[in-house]
Amino acid sequence: MAHSAAKPTPSVEPRVAAAAYAASNGLDPANLPRHIAVIMDGNGRWAKSRGLPRVAGHKLGVDSVRAAIRTCGKLGIEVLTLYAFSTENWLRPKDEVTELMSLLSWALKREVSELDKNNARLRASGRLSGLPKTVQMELARSIERLRENTGLVVNLALNYGARQEIVDAVNALIKDGVKDVDEAALAAKLYTAGLPEPDFVIRTSGEMRLSNFLLWQCAYSEFYVTPVFWPDFREAQLLEAIAEYQKRHRRFGGI
Repeated sequence: MAHSAAKPTPSVEPRVAAAAYAASNGLDPANLPRHIAVIMDGNGRWAKSRGLPRVAGHKLGVDSVRAAIRTCGKLGIEVLTLYAFSTENWLRPKDEVTELMSLLSWALKREVSELDKNNARLRASGRLSGLPKTVQMELARSIERLRENTGLVVNLALNYGARQEIVDAVNALIKDGVKDVDEAALAAKLYTAGLPEPDFVIRTSGEMRLSNFLLWQCAYSEFYVTPVFWPDFREAQLLEAIAEYQKRHRRFGGI
């Protein structure tokens, strides 16, 4: 697929614009996370609390995804990983899973133009072959369309499970005939190979668990849990979370 027409050169150098946006929101431009990972939780509970079907929460959650992408783009964040569908989510009611898959295809079609306009790239992490063919095709089209962009990497965790990811990486090493495995060799076979490890993990809805998300990569990540349900998590909430991140002193196991 041909890439879209070249984008006009921005009037302000991107890093200068990002620093100005961060500073205008009370953030230190020199202390931003390179990689933010988000467990987008609470869509169903948001809908239930309003007497709506669960899918209504999922649909409004797409607007929160757009807000997170825009905000990370304006801040100059390198990677945003979104936990969109776990391997365990297949256990949900069949109707809800079908709705989620349809919503995913719809969202990819609807959002790809804005992602392109904002110079964002797209990649996916997970057992993608287990997704419906229609979703696989739409995902591949979107990734290809955005392939030449140079800004924020939006990494969608789809049919993703961290334990499964590690098992797949080990099996890939066995297949390659590797006899002596070290951390670097295993990391190179993870779905996220080539991306920096998450500096900051955000979970919405108040739940205090990782839910099989990026277990290897999050060894030294900072965690932030908010009671806000994902459909209500927008720019202001993300900026507030990053402000909290900037109060932390990261020691990586040291003093």
